[in-house]
Amino acid sequence: MVHNEYGKYSGEEAVVDRMAEAFRGRGVEVAMLRRSSAGARESLMGKIHGFFAGIYSPGGVGEMRRILREVKPDVVNIHNVFPFISPAALQECRKAGVPVVMTIHNYRLVCPTGLFMRDGGPCERCLERGSEWGCVKYNCEGSRLKSLGYALRGATARWRRDFIDCVDRFACITDFQRRKLSQAGFDPAKITVIPNAVDVPAEAPDFNPGGYVAYCGRLSREKGVDLIIEAARRLPKVEFRLAGAVRDAELIENLPANVKLCGFLGGKDLDEFFRGARLVVMASRCYEGFAVAILEAAQHGRCVVAPDHGGFTEIIGRDDSAIGRLFTPGDASELVNAISSIWDDSDTLSRLGRAAYDKLCREYSLEVVTESWMSLFSELTRR
Repeated sequence: MVHNEYGKYSGEEAVVDRMAEAFRGRGVEVAMLRRSSAGARESLMGKIHGFFAGIYSPGGVGEMRRILREVKPDVVNIHNVFPFISPAALQECRKAGVPVVMTIHNYRLVCPTGLFMRDGGPCERCLERGSEWGCVKYNCEGSRLKSLGYALRGATARWRRDFIDCVDRFACITDFQRRKLSQAGFDPAKITVIPNAVDVPAEAPDFNPGGYVAYCGRLSREKGVDLIIEAARRLPKVEFRLAGAVRDAELIENLPANVKLCGFLGGKDLDEFFRGARLVVMASRCYEGFAVAILEAAQHGRCVVAPDHGGFTEIIGRDDSAIGRLFTPGDASELVNAISSIWDDSDTLSRLGRAAYDKLCREYSLEVVTESWMSLFSELTRR
């Protein structure tokens, strides 16, 4: 398993750790190639190093070559290679004749920032133009140097065909991602869908709804936390609790009295947070990959209100198959309406919570998803 960690522990890191443990539980020997971006942006030299390493990292390429030689893996599972492993390391797998499957957590193969987002809303310009230079033109990273670096490393990987020629299978976590990769020209025959997963509790949860609206994730604008706070302001009799690290400090200035900040939660504290919720809300302005918080809510029999775009739409669903409610992305009034429509209806909340739990057991349990991965590994090694 190959992963360049982000500056702070993220959902991707959690997925890597969870799946590594699941593979080991199936008797698979797992070797790790991990590098970290922690602290890399805090100095000028670190920024320069990251700029060039994203295009070609001698250390990352050398480490990949060493592991292939010493471990002799049957399959390489790539997660993130930017910046300190670099796409060039995939060429080493091709030279060694080792099959590669890449878990697609975001949209970085077709969008330099990985978010499909600009000016507070979805943007697919680089996908539509088949070029990364829109990232530079619109300064999508808020830094000319950083935007240039992101565009240049993506363009170089495309020119060298690092991903197209060296990855045998792309494992998207939603069908929405699959469609976007196909639209970008990736071979549909090499794309499959294997979603994120969590453990299913040994016992079914209590489906009786709790007493507050819960949000779990980064407190930032791209996550739509300002929309959630605005919804709270318009629903003064409803308590809102927000769990997560603060990314944009201005968001939490002058909070309404009915909003409580819970900080970053994990383990039993996070379980208790979801158990006490009446419903869970998400309001991301970007498409996101696969919000694991939806599954964590389902573990505790709680439904989710989420924006009607990206992977949210297929995970939440509509009509009789829905496990929550969808609202128009970026629209605080629609968010208020979606919450209000079910807040006082305990029967509907319980029914949606039970539907969410049932879908988790059928499609997103760690056992079901691990089985899909084992089948894919077997197919790749046979080929």
